[in-house]
Amino acid sequence: MKLKTAILAGLCTFFATGSIYAADPYPNKPITLVVPFAAGGPTDAVARLIAVPMGKELGQTIIVENTVGAGGTIAATRVARANPDGYMLFIHHMGMSTAPALYKKLAFDPMKDFEYIGQVVDVPMVLLGRKNFPANNFKELEAYIKVNKEKVTLANAGPGAVSQLCGLLFMSREGVELTTVPYKGTGPALTDLLGGQVDLLCDQTTQTVPYIKDNLVKTYGVTTPNRLSALPNIPTLDEQGLKGFDVKVWHGMYAPKGTPPAVLDKVNKALKAALNNPEVKARLAESNIEVVPMSKVTPNGLKDHLEAEINKWGPVIRKAGAYAD
Repeated sequence: MKLKTAILAGLCTFFATGSIYAADPYPNKPITLVVPFAAGGPTDAVARLIAVPMGKELGQTIIVENTVGAGGTIAATRVARANPDGYMLFIHHMGMSTAPALYKKLAFDPMKDFEYIGQVVDVPMVLLGRKNFPANNFKELEAYIKVNKEKVTLANAGPGAVSQLCGLLFMSREGVELTTVPYKGTGPALTDLLGGQVDLLCDQTTQTVPYIKDNLVKTYGVTTPNRLSALPNIPTLDEQGLKGFDVKVWHGMYAPKGTPPAVLDKVNKALKAALNNPEVKARLAESNIEVVPMSKVTPNGLKDHLEAEINKWGPVIRKAGAYAD
């Protein structure tokens, strides 16, 4: 009887130990990185740029998959409901922080339905005017819009777009309401600004720097707290009087809620390795995209920033009544 008991105990130990060692370490198959916008856009470009070095660090291919629609909320909902095993990751820009205020019905909670991997990059913005706009600098712009606010047009890329949010914050800080002109993307909005059909536009540096350097537009200020290396002579809106004005297209990486900490740690290390890759840094710099400090490429760094941005944009959006369909 004792021998039988000992054998059974040994078998239990063997199978228990065997099951532990038989468990496949993460990752053992390709990983999907979901992008909530169409291929070719800034977020998609960032995702594809970091996916390769992240995959090399993890020893598996990372497949970038575009799930578009509803300002990124379709993709976010999909990831929130995915199996939390580390094989579906998510990269999104500041739309994660504005969705709770923009959409009256949201199928996910940005603060409760995700695990945080880390911030990724920031894309600065600039406030532009058409080349023949009467105001030549920011002080002249402030004076002009206070007197002529009824006839000044402010373009944006549509409801929920960062260009719209930047414009809303600018109008709120200046205490004016300008005539806003929504477009289906910043591409056509910028085209009409260059053509003189609209007066003002807040847009990303990824597509505006060449026009600024060629003096095809008037540039009134950078929307980030510090001046940009690509535009060192352009002052920030903050230093010109709009204290604390800070609008940038920040990006973060997420996983479904419940993803194991060990998996999140591996993905975080791979993300840091990718952002420290010299080729990646050079490619991002060419597009005027800034890698965030490594202290922000952390779960807490992303979580704290997301919460702060939700608190920042919620009142601005609700005050303007800028709800998305």
